[in-house]
Amino acid sequence: MKKFIFVWFSLISALLAEIHVVTTYPYLAEIAKEVGGEGVRVKSLASPKFDPHFILPKPSLIPALRKADLLVINGAGLEIGWLPPLIKRANNPKIRPGGEGFVDASRVVDLLGKTHAVSRAYGDVHPEGNPHYALDPHNVLPIAALIERKLETIDPASKRRYRENFDRFSREWREFLKDFDAKMARCRGKKVVQYHELYNYLLHRYGMESTGTIEPLPGIAPSSKHTVELIGMMKKEGVDTILQDVYHESKTARFIASKTEAKVVVLPHDVGAVEGADTLRKFYETVAERLCR
Repeated sequence: MKKFIFVWFSLISALLAEIHVVTTYPYLAEIAKEVGGEGVRVKSLASPKFDPHFILPKPSLIPALRKADLLVINGAGLEIGWLPPLIKRANNPKIRPGGEGFVDASRVVDLLGKTHAVSRAYGDVHPEGNPHYALDPHNVLPIAALIERKLETIDPASKRRYRENFDRFSREWREFLKDFDAKMARCRGKKVVQYHELYNYLLHRYGMESTGTIEPLPGIAPSSKHTVELIGMMKKEGVDTILQDVYHESKTARFIASKTEAKVVVLPHDVGAVEGADTLRKFYETVAERLCR
């Protein structure tokens, strides 16, 4: 009986000692799991099947935020339309902006496309910069280092474990990047059209060119006039690849492809967005396999 009681109390103590990390998107959850390891429970709020700009702020997400020790967000305005009301209702001071447990991953990334011109005339622009930096795998390690530092701050007793986890992950990820960069080198010089400026960081990193978007402006549905102009440009420039995500309509991309003989390539924007991309490594491997084969 004494042994049973001891084991029971040990289990309860372990559960109580768990650090709860909540992330806004799945790719951040995968990074947090690598750094946190055992003793850190990680939950992602958003589904990778939907537009990351417009996640439904369901009340069922509030309990996770309420008990979170750490909240890791993508930042650069990507969550602005859905996260603030959830944070407010969770009433957890630790994870409010500026709180000890609030982590904005965009702060350690060199953002592309910063602008001071904010107007509906330009569509749904992000003045802080393009928020879709997750598509560049070289941004993973700075984010992992940021999460590791924050975990050490809120849980100093486990500092050594977090440091060891990060060091291991860092070594493994650098090896992964060598292989991934070699695969992506086959795509250098490729011209593409994308639906939304979702893949800019990937294209920039690996020397590809985005010649246009199916959206005439960010967040604005394609018009007939813009589509016709895009088809003409693609024929003139010899663009043979259209990058399609999983959450925008695909009818327009297929129509353009039929008029230009271009290939529509469906790429994931996050871990779990397409079949077979259910881990951090498989996410990027899927991108390389589909785009650069």
